[in-house]
Amino acid sequence: MSQQPAAPAPLDTPELNLEANSQSDKTPAPVVSAPKTNGPGRPMYYEYKPEETVRAMHGSTLRCKTWEAEAALRMLENNLDPAVSLVYDELIVYGGAGRAARNWKEYQTIVKTLKNLEPDETMLVQSGKAVGVLRTWAHAPRVLIANSNIVPAWSTQEYFDELDKLGLMMYGQMTAGSWIYIATQGILQGTYETFAAVADKHFGGTLRGTITVTAGLGGMSGAQPLSVTMNDGVCLVIEPIDERVKQKVREGYLDAQARDLDHALQICTQSKDDGIGWSVGLTGNAATVLPELLARGFKVDIVTDQTSAHDLMDYIPEGDIHEVLTLRATDPAEFKRQALASIMKHCQAIIDMQAGGAVALDYGNNLRGQAEKGGLKVRDDNGQFLYPGFVPGYIRPLFCEGKGPFRWAALSGDPADILRIDRALLETFPDNKMLARWIEKAQAKVPFIGLPARVCWLGYGEREKFGLVINDLVARGEVSAPIVIGRDHLDCGSVASPNRETEGMKDGSDAVADWPLLNALANTASGADWVSLHNGGGVGIGNSTHSGMVIVATGTPEKAERLKRVLTTDPGMGVFRHADAGYELAQQVADERGVKIPGRE
Repeated sequence: MSQQPAAPAPLDTPELNLEANSQSDKTPAPVVSAPKTNGPGRPMYYEYKPEETVRAMHGSTLRCKTWEAEAALRMLENNLDPAVSLVYDELIVYGGAGRAARNWKEYQTIVKTLKNLEPDETMLVQSGKAVGVLRTWAHAPRVLIANSNIVPAWSTQEYFDELDKLGLMMYGQMTAGSWIYIATQGILQGTYETFAAVADKHFGGTLRGTITVTAGLGGMSGAQPLSVTMNDGVCLVIEPIDERVKQKVREGYLDAQARDLDHALQICTQSKDDGIGWSVGLTGNAATVLPELLARGFKVDIVTDQTSAHDLMDYIPEGDIHEVLTLRATDPAEFKRQALASIMKHCQAIIDMQAGGAVALDYGNNLRGQAEKGGLKVRDDNGQFLYPGFVPGYIRPLFCEGKGPFRWAALSGDPADILRIDRALLETFPDNKMLARWIEKAQAKVPFIGLPARVCWLGYGEREKFGLVINDLVARGEVSAPIVIGRDHLDCGSVASPNRETEGMKDGSDAVADWPLLNALANTASGADWVSLHNGGGVGIGNSTHSGMVIVATGTPEKAERLKRVLTTDPGMGVFRHADAGYELAQQVADERGVKIPGRE
């Protein structure tokens, strides 16, 4: 295997100097002037906040001139629905500070622009702000989005924070700023597939009789306890904000909340002994609880996490939660120092649990990368992480086949539309036992939050086939309104992220960002309805580049032709990317399915 990209230089220790200038002396950060707005902090323009709470419109009545623009508007609204979003007042959807629009003033401008957009016009959105409308083509995207992108030499969290505070940029995360977030379900099947792969590789095909310990119950993190129990395992998840634990119990992603650690361990042990899948949430801090589990000698079978660690301002350090949150507002520098210290302690505990026999895997919010910046040894002598990320450890073979998190949402707001599509999915792929098992469990356990939606992993050829099935259901009136089809940015050929999706690539091309750029260009050329290109989602500014794609099944013959192209192009990028990196499985898929790769024809 080729040498992996060099690890980022550690910050000074033991002082944990977070103020060190990460820019080269030859490339000083540009000077930006302050915005014309009153008050401290990033300008949010609360005077433009709608009087009525934002929620996605349901039904078949259009406010826009096309269903494609209407779909973009409804998905934007759905991202902000308080049942879906993390911090509604600040337009934060999930992932710490992933926003749907830059501020309330720009939200209103985006809404107005979408309502007035002609069928042959395209709106340009720059980091949550509509900045232009172009006359293009009816088959061109209605929206093109770029979020958080900074010239590489300046692409640091510190410089982004300066721009963000001045109101010149926002963090788009992945699907927050591309308006295709579908709440926790969005990554649920991928998480389920990951734990199924862990079960197959280490535990004889089931997690029955095992205990998984993880951390984080934010917008996406609730997928982990439900995914573990779907694989018949027991899960203990630690979350510092008590209300988030309660919310996940209410939503059904978590089975119960423990009174304290002793109670949590009692529940886990009893559930393990009984051989039942069960999840329990514990209000606490992983940096405190994991070392305590080690000190007690408590047997953990699997350890991972999904805390929001990519931005130190979003990781909650140890201490009284009220004091810690006050510190974040009053002394951000000290908050960051404490957050990094807690991250290092948290990460070290995972490494120690692995040394004690637990299966350890990173689930991708850059905990290892931040710990490394603080000076913790997280790699072996060959430059590989001491415990792997979930993609190189368990998911990459699926990426080689062009598989990834394919999702759809019912613009009607009617759950019956999703259930009809579920039935069509099983009819279309009758021999896919894993898919049938997933749909059965999803229907039984996954709540619809906001616009009803579904996610499943489909690969090259399968997405095109099923997209046409959905379009036909719309055409025949078997669903009551058009269906939005999209995916996570975490897909087979749409992301470059050396600490997550492209960690440990066979040819050493972990940090090559051409692939997501080509993905966005190819989807635009193929006729997607909106396309996005982001920096940093999931692992933080400067650590990844990724693209998103959405197309709306309207039931027309013209849209069927575009669906064929887009839903072949998009997963095809995953086959291209992995075949080029030398993965024999991807090369075999290309040969078998007629994927045109120069030099292999």
